[in-house]
Amino acid sequence: MTEPTNAAVYRCGARLDADAFARLRRSLVLNHCKWDPQVGDIGTLADFPLLMPRSTWQKLAAWAEALTVEASDAERELASRPELHGRLGFPRHLRAALAVRAAGHDNSHTPRAFRYDFHFTRDGWRISECNADVPGGYAEASAFTALMAQHYPGRVPAGDPGAAWAQAIAQVAETADIALLSAPGYLEDQQVIHYLAKCLSNLGFSAHCVQPAQICWRDGRGFLGEQRLGAVVRFYQAEWLTSLPGARHYFRAVHTPVLNPGTCITVESKRFPLAWDALTSTRLSCWRRLLPESADPRTVAWQKDDAWLLKSALCNTGDTVSVRSLLPAKSWAKAARHARWFPGQWVAQKRFEALPLSTPLGSVYPCIGVYTINGRACGAYARVSLAPIVDFAAIDVPLLLEDPPLASLA
Repeated sequence: MTEPTNAAVYRCGARLDADAFARLRRSLVLNHCKWDPQVGDIGTLADFPLLMPRSTWQKLAAWAEALTVEASDAERELASRPELHGRLGFPRHLRAALAVRAAGHDNSHTPRAFRYDFHFTRDGWRISECNADVPGGYAEASAFTALMAQHYPGRVPAGDPGAAWAQAIAQVAETADIALLSAPGYLEDQQVIHYLAKCLSNLGFSAHCVQPAQICWRDGRGFLGEQRLGAVVRFYQAEWLTSLPGARHYFRAVHTPVLNPGTCITVESKRFPLAWDALTSTRLSCWRRLLPESADPRTVAWQKDDAWLLKSALCNTGDTVSVRSLLPAKSWAKAARHARWFPGQWVAQKRFEALPLSTPLGSVYPCIGVYTINGRACGAYARVSLAPIVDFAAIDVPLLLEDPPLASLA
């Protein structure tokens, strides 16, 4: 049997000249809000692109759009069925906030930004998750990719998700003043909202980077001081919001649009698959095809079978993804203990074998994060990791599309 290869789905491009890359990196930091170009001693910006045939991108984009249709249907149904929220592994305070939405108005018309993380595996393409609560990566997916494309003639970005998200926000904003929320103390979150503020300013809006405590709500309308807000853009995780005053406004429909609304966390939960069979009006055929089998930790032999990995329901940036054979013994013991003690907050998921790619960094594992804005695919946030698990230390790499030579089409 022929071994599967990733040669047809992407390849590594040539490294950029060191001086040119230094100028590009400086521009990202100074002009495009990329303030964390390294983690510790590791640079997080690749000096080469990932090149993908346009036909491969079109396949991923079509899947992402199909996944979004299904996810949107599931979000609507789950938002109105609080009896299923326990299956999603949510703490009590988050379930209470979602129940407020169930008793309120429909906010399903509000634009959504979703990002699906695709991996090419020995069994073809798979997704590891949907970033539906507060997806980031806009500066890397938009500015970094566009700057790199200038040095690779004939190759183009898959899109501009930062600009697409700003356009979607602008279309529903009721006034020119827009608040962008993030939590204090998280540089990576601050740079996301400042980059979006830059995109909104390019469209003529006044974007204010604030914390939730600075917003007051009056009769379902958000205010910053005495200034009425046209929209509130949330890069503040839903489970963190629930302990703050006015939290209910982020989960139920209000006069001031909230993007993404808090109900999006229902499809970001890593235990989302455990609610599928209880849904009555939602078809999830694309999700079932692309997401690996998931199970409650109490129902499978993950402690003895290395074919399973563990992750918490509200896992972020891969921080709790746990594979016995890839972790130090103490780290695995800690994750296993939490999964045994609090199984309703964890999920066991079948592992997939991602295929490594040879690059100037050595053998790496690519992850292609495909964005959909308002249901349409509009670009990608690509990263490569030196280990099979893609986490906060992954290296950002621009994804550029190329058309294959005519000879290869014969």
